[in-house]
Amino acid sequence: MIAQEMHSAVKVCMFDQYGTVVDMQGGLVEAATPFLRAKGWQGNPNSFVTWWRRTHFENSMIDALLHREHTPYREIGERSVAYVLDRAGVSYTMDEVRSLVDHIVRLRPFPEVPAALDRLRTRYRLVVLSNGDTDMLEAAKPHHGIAFERTISVAVANAFKPHVATYTKAVEIVGVRMEEVLFIANHAFDCIGAKAAGMRTAFIDRRRRPFGATPHQPDLLVPSMTALADVLV
Repeated sequence: MIAQEMHSAVKVCMFDQYGTVVDMQGGLVEAATPFLRAKGWQGNPNSFVTWWRRTHFENSMIDALLHREHTPYREIGERSVAYVLDRAGVSYTMDEVRSLVDHIVRLRPFPEVPAALDRLRTRYRLVVLSNGDTDMLEAAKPHHGIAFERTISVAVANAFKPHVATYTKAVEIVGVRMEEVLFIANHAFDCIGAKAAGMRTAFIDRRRRPFGATPHQPDLLVPSMTALADVLV
């Protein structure tokens, strides 16, 4: 019943990029490991990247709640990496920090994503709505190699997801109604924000974690992008 409803109502599949289309955790661990080892840090690089990403998320949420001028994603990333390096007791230069953050541009897609999106493309318009900066998203295209109809940065809404303005602005740009969009993310917060704004949502549960108690439950919960295509196409 849900699949039939999606087929008739949904016109646009809108994707989060970092962690949903591209493997952010794996790619950043790959980049951070040699850097941290060269610095003599004996901790777990995966934990370092988790701390980096959590700090970035916290700082971006603060930025959105301040209702001031939107801070670029790259700038928040550099602040976050510097903070985590300070906490870990690792010496660094800002050039090294910028180099680590630059790896976000070169992230590769999860292995199943290109083929799954090719299947979805036969039936739906494919769009990205990302917290990344416009220039970062443009520079990433040759690295992930996936053709989206449009790649939208939240900078146009002057706030980070899950602020309602980001989803509202994206729908305005794409030219459809909220309920005609299926928003797809690997992050519960993003699905919650999109659902609260009026979109349908699909949660890609790659990490096998509970979605959590919220009135804004996803319409679809699947383990991979392949499984999503199986349901929707």
